[in-house]
Amino acid sequence: MSVVIRRATRNDVPAILAIYNDAVATTTATWDHGPVTLDDRLARFDAAQANGWALLVAEQAGRVVGWGAWAPFRAKAGWSKTMEHSVYLAPDARGAGMGRLIMEALIDAARAYGVHVLIGVLDASNEASVRLHERLGFVEVARMPQAGFKFGRWLDATFVQMILDADAPPA
Repeated sequence: MSVVIRRATRNDVPAILAIYNDAVATTTATWDHGPVTLDDRLARFDAAQANGWALLVAEQAGRVVGWGAWAPFRAKAGWSKTMEHSVYLAPDARGAGMGRLIMEALIDAARAYGVHVLIGVLDASNEASVRLHERLGFVEVARMPQAGFKFGRWLDATFVQMILDADAPPA
């Protein structure tokens, strides 16, 4: 079945929320411990729209099966060309190459926006995510042992980055 990667619309936000809240409850892809609200996701959608940040969905057979986004890594002006990305998939879409499709589209959108560095903060034990990022050209730049706690255990954070325009001067 074909997959369409497209910009999210406000109508996609409930599906984005459901996918995220499933990840909260069942994975260490996010270190949130409880579900987020529709109001939270709508606020994030509105911020992405207002600022031109990427918020993409993967749609298959008319159903949103995954989403990805990037937004500022830090709020200070010196970080303005560095974005942090996230990708989340519905349980039945994991392991089918959807994450790669979303990531490739996020990278393209970041380049078009003028992002210099794209950062991912991964659960170091999430081997599928670590491998995906390596295959796409991200490099590990830091590891923070026991930086998070979820499901009764300490988790290590792995920071990966991709420099998108190594030769470009700051704008």
